[in-house]
Amino acid sequence: MSIKFEKETIRHATETVPSGGLAHVPRDGPLPGTSGKHPIAEAIGTAITGGKKNAGTRGYLMAYINELEKNPLRTKMLTAGTLAGLQELLASWLAKDRNKHGNYFTARVPKMAAYGALISAPLGHFLIWCLQKTFKGRTSLRSKILQILVSNLVVAPIQNVVYLVAMALIAGARTFHQVRATVRVSFMKVMKVSWVTSPLCLAFAQQFLPEAAWVPFFNVVAFIIGTYINTMTKKKRLAALRKKHFGDGRSGSVAGGRPDRPESDYPPVGPNPPY
Repeated sequence: MSIKFEKETIRHATETVPSGGLAHVPRDGPLPGTSGKHPIAEAIGTAITGGKKNAGTRGYLMAYINELEKNPLRTKMLTAGTLAGLQELLASWLAKDRNKHGNYFTARVPKMAAYGALISAPLGHFLIWCLQKTFKGRTSLRSKILQILVSNLVVAPIQNVVYLVAMALIAGARTFHQVRATVRVSFMKVMKVSWVTSPLCLAFAQQFLPEAAWVPFFNVVAFIIGTYINTMTKKKRLAALRKKHFGDGRSGSVAGGRPDRPESDYPPVGPNPPY
């Protein structure tokens, strides 16, 4: 009886929300569209998906998905650019890596944003389109496993090579030898991260997400992992620079390599968005 009463109460509260999205939310009851069992989590979820005025209706997330369906490439470019720039800024703040003016907003932030918007997002959009088109209508377990294998053996290497080339150029590489050295040294490190995270991400996307939301979902996962790795890389680089300038009994040791080797100067090794 109590379960039935609770469902009827939730349904009644949800039905009172008009299609325009404006409704009065009672203070002494659960938010429309929620059970009331987890008030803190429900309040946070309501705040980030449209606010109390839109409780029980489709909010920000649905608007974002609709925009993805209407303007997929533009939305992905804006998302990837924002996340890439924010990742660099957040990693600099966490690692206490400032520029010569004492700011965390270094020259790398706009460069990373440009990479995310102009390179990573269009490339990911095209590769995912090819992947989805190849396996369109194939929902068997064998097809899903094959899709994961193709993404890890074809899609991920392409994106990771492009990522490493871009990171080398952003970090200051100016010759083909420097760029090639960066890719050669860092490629397998980035691929190992991709091979761990991408099967899980793709399996989750296959099961729970619409196809239009795949690339932004992968970008969010890459943002979290990339922020962590970028932060750790910056901390190691700063520690190596302190040892070099203030002495540790060994001259010329930077991040485990000799300073005259171009691959020891860059890049910050972080994962490319898995797709």
